[in-house]
Amino acid sequence: MLTALALMLLFYSLLFLAVHSPLFPVRRIKVDGDLAHVTREQLRYVIKNELKGTFFTLDLDKTRQNFEKLPWVRQVEVRRRWPDRLEVNIEEHKAVARWGTTGLLNSHGEKFDAATSDPLPILEGPEGSEKLMVSEFKALQAALLPLQRTPTRLWLSDRRAWRFELDKQLIVEVGRDQAVDRVKRFVSAYPNSLALLQQPFEYVDLRYPNGFAVHLPSYTPLEAGKQGVKPPPVVKPKANKASA
Repeated sequence: MLTALALMLLFYSLLFLAVHSPLFPVRRIKVDGDLAHVTREQLRYVIKNELKGTFFTLDLDKTRQNFEKLPWVRQVEVRRRWPDRLEVNIEEHKAVARWGTTGLLNSHGEKFDAATSDPLPILEGPEGSEKLMVSEFKALQAALLPLQRTPTRLWLSDRRAWRFELDKQLIVEVGRDQAVDRVKRFVSAYPNSLALLQQPFEYVDLRYPNGFAVHLPSYTPLEAGKQGVKPPPVVKPKANKASA
């Protein structure tokens, strides 16, 4: 038993020395991923200053965390490849919107801190609603495609009421219930209603069961009476048509 124990201790000592030996360094590091914002200088900095240990002793979890500290990095996978290679796969954040003035939102509805000059839409809502707002924004984009107009801002109130801005010009009040369905009705009625107006409008309220209200800032009843024109405050879509 003493001999067996001695042999086990000897084997463990040799194994410990081999694992920690400089004879097994990490000689090659391969970085993969569709990288648009992470720079080579940032990668070199992490590799040079944060990666410590041999091929066997390098802490993979800590290595992953060090790469994930970079601003545009969302997720990292790290693997050893015998005899001396480390493979690092990086997934970047794909920014789809700004979260107010405090950060960016990626396509998964996750908030992250980074800088970009890209013209992104702005989403504002209660903390914790980021994922919901990204999902609703995508549905809103799809619903507005027939108009070929772009939502540039989306709000969600504390009472879960929706409001959005089109092309930085038109504010659309949607309300709480059936938000996407209301927008689809608005899109369906738009070509035969608002698109025909000869005067500017800056606000539309969709919180009506069978139509929507329009604010015409330049309209006055006197001028409308002289011209024989009645204002269209409520537009009621019917069978893909609308009358004002």
